[in-house]
Amino acid sequence: MREEYGKLNRVEMSIWECCELLNDVVDESDPDLDEPQIEHLLQTAEAIRKDYPDEDWLHLTGLIHDLGKVLNLPSFGGLPQWAVVGDTFPVGCAFDESIVHHKYFKENPDYSNPAFNTEYGVYSEGCGLDNVMMSWGHDDYMYLVANENKTTLPSAALFIIRYHSFHALHKSEAYKNLMNEEDVENLKWLQIFSKYDLYSKSKVRIDVEKVKPYYLSLIEKYFPAKLKW
Repeated sequence: MREEYGKLNRVEMSIWECCELLNDVVDESDPDLDEPQIEHLLQTAEAIRKDYPDEDWLHLTGLIHDLGKVLNLPSFGGLPQWAVVGDTFPVGCAFDESIVHHKYFKENPDYSNPAFNTEYGVYSEGCGLDNVMMSWGHDDYMYLVANENKTTLPSAALFIIRYHSFHALHKSEAYKNLMNEEDVENLKWLQIFSKYDLYSKSKVRIDVEKVKPYYLSLIEKYFPAKLKW
């Protein structure tokens, strides 16, 4: 998946164009989302903006964190929901029991492979999450897009984008032994962010046209006009 999507040869478009494209995606794993995805993005971003008015990078991160869900669309390969949304987790070491539906890992050959089923598996203590292979999903794809298109967002933003579905870490504190010092600092921001992501939607609809100029200014600040996807 990383080799295939790492080519970034699907389309060239702006961040906002991708936000609008996401309107065609409904995430079946989201517990409280009936509106189109752009509403969720803006509700998340606006809630963060209200509480953290000076952290404009965090507002933008709220807007773009789920853009990788375009992987569901036919033009991006039409990947099934299970391969795009839901929890992510490390591969190459033992599956922690805090991962959702943990019991089904018993059917995965890695579960009984001595090279992969120990606490550290192929990794070492404090190796850093950058060196850990995560299960593929929308998080890693959007991280790949942002990173390869040379975003100027801070590392905490990229950490949030890459690991916001890694609930075993930021909800259950599993796998912390793999983190390095930078990960520890960035995790603080991810834990702040996660309060605004799931279970935080408002029934108040966002006036997209009203807030659009603000977010376009942030996109211009942190991203090129067109990105390769």
